[in-house]
Amino acid sequence: MTILVAYDGSSPAQQAVEYAVRNGSTEEIVLLHVVEVPTGLIDAGIDFVQEQLKEERGETTGAVSDELKEFLRAEDVEFRFETAFGKPSREIVSFAEEHDIETIVVGSHGRESVSRVLLGSVAENVVRRSPTTVTVVR
Repeated sequence: MTILVAYDGSSPAQQAVEYAVRNGSTEEIVLLHVVEVPTGLIDAGIDFVQEQLKEERGETTGAVSDELKEFLRAEDVEFRFETAFGKPSREIVSFAEEHDIETIVVGSHGRESVSRVLLGSVAENVVRRSPTTVTVVR
């Protein structure tokens, strides 16, 4: 069973990883980091966009803390780190659709009412659009 964990380095994302490890019977955990690319950036030119994406990819590869890597190794869990570019909720769902993902685990910042409505909720959008089971960890 492959579990996809939306990972952005935040505390809720760390909790989501720990939940996935402790509560799932997994063959592999995929830590997906989505770099949000502003839509206006595409108009700036292909070369510029490619350079920006290379820089972002380099920065995000190291986004998994040493503590988290040690935790995953100690738990004897196979994991890999993937990076996608675009709107987070859309990229998470697309990744799950395109790969053999059985469950998605996302952390939630627990925003409520007005701030959630104004800012949107990645977790909520993933739950609505996902082709598979989603667990939201708070």
